[in-house]
Amino acid sequence: MSKFAKFLGVVAAGLLSLQVTAAELKIGVVNTDRLFQQSSPAQKINKKLQDEFSKKDASLQQLRQQLKDLQADLEKNDATLSDADKTKKQGQIRDLNTRYQRAEREFREDLNTRQGEEMAKLQEVAIRAVRQLAETEKFDLILQGQDLAYVSPRVDVTDKILKLMGDK
Repeated sequence: MSKFAKFLGVVAAGLLSLQVTAAELKIGVVNTDRLFQQSSPAQKINKKLQDEFSKKDASLQQLRQQLKDLQADLEKNDATLSDADKTKKQGQIRDLNTRYQRAEREFREDLNTRQGEEMAKLQEVAIRAVRQLAETEKFDLILQGQDLAYVSPRVDVTDKILKLMGDK
């Protein structure tokens, strides 16, 4: 469960314990998927990660192309190569394939780690923006909209929070 969801759960539990009637509640709903995709900080994070990993990705693609070229060369010249040369090329392919798989695994692990780090920062920004909106506009409850069957546009506060996040 995300920090944001926990935060909203605590707020909801606290408000329900106050035993206020629905007529007295000011409720808002936020679409966190939109926040994590469309907000200014989210877009900056995506650009930052893309810049950070573009060289590693290009290197990985180059390694994959070398492997394809080596395999194609072996298939093309299979009939004319001696057994020793075939064995040598097959060994080169195995070695290169092992290097490629290791590099790809490391790339994915590094990318996932960095995405997790940046997502945690983004969640903190989103939580601060939700709290700021709730305090400023006197909301009693702000829910995540992804898990709700229906949300009236009247209670959707996503655009307001996107604006607040853009100011961060």
